[in-house]
Amino acid sequence: MTNQYSILFKQEQAHDDAIWSVAWGTNKKENSETVVTGSLDDLVKVWKWCDERLDLQWSLEGHQLGVVSVDISHSLPIAASSSLDAHIRLWDLDNGKQIKSIDAGPVDAWTLAFSPDSQYLATGTHVGKVNIFGVESGKKEYSLDTRGKFILSIAYSPDGKYLASGAIDGIINIFDIATGKLLHTLEGHAMPIRSLTFSPDSQLLVTASDDGYIKIYDVQHANLAGTLSGHASWVLNVAFCPDDTHFVSRSCSVGCQHRLTTGPHVPTARTQTSVQRVPAQSAVRRLGPCWPCAGQNPWGSRS
Repeated sequence: MTNQYSILFKQEQAHDDAIWSVAWGTNKKENSETVVTGSLDDLVKVWKWCDERLDLQWSLEGHQLGVVSVDISHSLPIAASSSLDAHIRLWDLDNGKQIKSIDAGPVDAWTLAFSPDSQYLATGTHVGKVNIFGVESGKKEYSLDTRGKFILSIAYSPDGKYLASGAIDGIINIFDIATGKLLHTLEGHAMPIRSLTFSPDSQLLVTASDDGYIKIYDVQHANLAGTLSGHASWVLNVAFCPDDTHFVSRSCSVGCQHRLTTGPHVPTARTQTSVQRVPAQSAVRRLGPCWPCAGQNPWGSRS
C-alpha cells in the first residue's frame, strides 16, 4: 500500500529569493526545535518550530552575496553559513549575533558541515580540497586533498571516524579523520554528487546525483550495496531518519521515502514502476511520494 503524505505547515514568503539550504536542530535549552534557512537574498533566517508551525526568531544579515549552505552545531547553540561572498559566518542561535567571520577564499566554501563533536567545520572547495576550520579559532587547521574537482557535498559520519565528499564529476571520496588518509574513491556515479549522508550507525553511505540515481555503499569495504532509480530527474538531497531503517530523498520532480531492510538473502529494491535486484545485503523500498524535508537526527541537527 502506498503511503500518502501531506504538508504539515507551509511558510509563505520565507525569503525574497530561492532557498538553497536548510538545517534542522534541537534547542535543548528551550526544549524546542530550530530550523535555519539560507537564501540567495543574502540572508540567514532562524526559525523556531513549535506547535506545528514556524516562528521567525532571527533574520541574520552580514553576507554580501547569496547563502549556499547552512548547518547547525550538534552540541552548541551555533549555526554556520557559507556564501558566494567567500565567507563563512558563525552565528549565536541564542541571541542572533554573529560570532565570527572566516575568509574561506573564492569559491572555497560551497558546502559546509560541523563535525559530530562540533569542534571543526569542514568546507568543500572548487579545487577538490576539503578545508577543516576550528570552530573556536576560526582558522584553517588542515586540508584533505581529493586530487579531484569542485566539491559540491560533504558529510561527517556520526561516529566521527569518516568524512565523505562528493564532486562535480561524480567522484566520491571517503577519508579517515584520525589519520587524514584517503580510504576509498567511489566512481559509481556519472554526474555531479549533490548530496550524501551516513546512516546513524556510520556503516552505510547514501549518495545522490544528477544522473538520477541513489547509491548505497558499505563504508568499511567501499562495496556498492544498492542502486535506486526511482527519480525521473536530478536527485538533490538525501537524509537518514534516526531509526536507521529509512531515508528520504528529493529530486527536481518529487520527494521519496525509502525503507532499508537487511537479511541473508539477495534483496530487491521496489519502486512504483519496477522491481530490481540489488546485489547486496541492504535493500530499499520506495513507500510513496513525500514532501521535501529535513529530518532531525540523534545528534541534534541535520544538514
